[in-house]
Formats: sequence, structure tokens, C-alpha cells
Amino acid sequence: MKLSNKFTMCRILGAPLFFLLYFVPLWTGKFSALSVFIMIPMLGFLEFTDFLDGFFARRQNQVSDFGKLFDPFADVMLHITTFSCLMFNGAAGTAFMPLFIFILIIYREFSMLFVRMIATKKGIAIAARKGGKLKTVVYIASGFFALAVECAARLGFDVSSLLPLLKNISIALFALCLALSYISFADYLSHFGKVFRDEVNDTGSGN
Repeated sequence: MKLSNKFTMCRILGAPLFFLLYFVPLWTGKFSALSVFIMIPMLGFLEFTDFLDGFFARRQNQVSDFGKLFDPFADVMLHITTFSCLMFNGAAGTAFMPLFIFILIIYREFSMLFVRMIATKKGIAIAARKGGKLKTVVYIASGFFALAVECAARLGFDVSSLLPLLKNISIALFALCLALSYISFADYLSHFGKVFRDEVNDTGSGN
């Protein structure tokens, strides 16, 4: 496996591990502090691999159509896992991500993956555009903000007095994630929508 794809694979393998690290202390009542000292560095590294895979793909001339599909797939795996954790009440005593925002983001991500599949069938690999990259940055920032509050509670800090404000900030950030996700999706459709329309017109239902 190419080095760039190994970095991408880290996000896919790391996503379920992050899920377990987040929930095991909530399920068992143990390892809360330990989970913080593992989760934060691990998530930081996993997010950094998004830079590393692109860097080494370009440096070693390993840019490929497969990589252009593999990379966003790994991003979706990691970010959806992170968001799903933040929908549940944790040590802070609240959920940071509203369910309806999570569901709408899921719809967007599945739709984008479907568009990429259609484009691939036509021999077109859709690389990340600026809007998609900005969306990803806001995804990361929003996830880390909510996770920081949760981790502070796990370390024993009293966040109860600030919790309403922090939760509102978190919801606002996730609402921004939602808005940017659909703005970037519209941007992709404006540039690659013809591929999708041609496929719909040329074929019937797969049922």
C-alpha cells in the first residue's frame, strides 16, 4: 500500500477506536481521565493524516483517482464517528450536537459519496474543492470545541455554570457545519452536476 493511502487508512481504523475511547468511560464509570489523554492526541493525529496523505501523494507522485475517493471516504468515517459521539450525554451532562443537524449532515455526506461514485463510473475523479476543504476545517474545529468541554468535565473541572453558553456555542458551530456542507455540495453539483444528470437520463432504475 502506498504511504499516502496508509495515512488515509489510519482515519478509517482510528474511527471505531475513538468511538470506544469516548464511550467506555461512560459505560463503565472508569478511565475518564485516561480517555482524555488518549482521545485528544489520537484525534489530533488522525485529523493531521488528512494533510499527510495529500502531502506525500504529491511529493512521491502518488496522486491517483483511487486516492481522490479514498481520502474523502476516510474523512466521512472519522467525522461522522466524532459527531455521533457528541450527540449523547457525556460527563458534561449534555449532548452537544442536535440530532436533526447530524441527520442532515449524514444526508449530505451520503449524497456526495453517491455523486463521486457516479462520476467515477464516467471516468471522473472528483477532488476536494475549496468549499469542501473549508467545510472540513469547520467540522474539525466544531468537533474539538465540543470535545474539549466534555474532556474538561472528565478531568473534574466544574463546567456547569458555563455549560449553557458552551452548548449554545457548540450548536452554533454545528449549524455552521451544516450550512457549509450544503453550500459546498451545491458547489460540487454546479461543477459536476452534468455528469449526474447525464447518468440519470441514460439509465433507468436499478430495482
